[in-house]
Amino acid sequence: MVWRRQQRNIFLGLGMVAGIGVVRKWRRQRYSVRDKTVFITGGSRGLGLLLAREFAARGARVAIAARDGVALQRAVRDVRRFGEQVLAIETDITMKEEADAALDQIRQHYGPVDILVNNAGIICVGPLETMTIDDFRNSVSTHFWGPYFATMAVLDEMRRSRQGRIVNISSIGGKISVPHLLPYCVGKFALTGFSHGLRSALLKDNIYVTTVCPGLMRTGSPRNALFKGNNEAEYAWFSISDALPVLSMNAERAARRIVRACVDGEADLVLSVAAKLAVKFHAMFPGATADVLAIANRLLPSATPESDPAPKTGKQSFSEVSPSWVTALNERAAESNNQVS
Repeated sequence: MVWRRQQRNIFLGLGMVAGIGVVRKWRRQRYSVRDKTVFITGGSRGLGLLLAREFAARGARVAIAARDGVALQRAVRDVRRFGEQVLAIETDITMKEEADAALDQIRQHYGPVDILVNNAGIICVGPLETMTIDDFRNSVSTHFWGPYFATMAVLDEMRRSRQGRIVNISSIGGKISVPHLLPYCVGKFALTGFSHGLRSALLKDNIYVTTVCPGLMRTGSPRNALFKGNNEAEYAWFSISDALPVLSMNAERAARRIVRACVDGEADLVLSVAAKLAVKFHAMFPGATADVLAIANRLLPSATPESDPAPKTGKQSFSEVSPSWVTALNERAAESNNQVS
């Protein structure tokens, strides 16, 4: 008798969970971005620009923020091909005062922010021995403190309106820490943890937080990444990996999928087949993953005593190996996504 009662309670509990899931799915599907105000950090180029295009094409009011004012103005002209309501904000989102001022500017222009996309990022590639404490600080400032300041600046108004979407663009590097990208991974791990915690804390307020962990995407970003140690060799392996169709994903398709996840209020999104396989393998065999990455680390370029300790941009790290026909897809993406000055 007790066992039957327990069975009944279990089935009732499962039924309630399933019912809640159906209701939440129905509610999420009704969310529309049309006439909503979207704030995208790091929106002047690459994935941020592609997301701005996608939101604008769906009828949203778009505000994009970045530190480079010239690139921002080019981005505004680009996004206006998809929708007329585009606002550019030149700011450093890693500073609380500037983040607050940016949100005030959006409110004055459009009203409260309905959708926040924390996309701003910085990549520094090189062996661990070339990295400094400032490399780690810059990554944590950009990938954690920037999203934290922007999120805290919009939360009160989202809670008052009982609706909102927050999309945090983390990375596969926020789930699996990889060699020669350690500062980047540290910052992205912090963002992933923050984003998952926000999801649990804000559902009661009808605010849906989506954590996006893309693998390699063809956005053209290697040109504007930073490289240390043997910078030409570092740029070569990184840019080639980022361009290969098997390893990397078309960035336009990624942007469409991210916006759909935002609309549906999905909790987690891992992009690219390679990234999904890597995450599953790491979950099942974390020790084996570490061993494989240790082998990869041995194969990657080593720093030499003659290496310049100052980081070089991708544009400063071109060689006979890259750019080349192998990176053609990424070079076209760089032209299309405002990565080329």
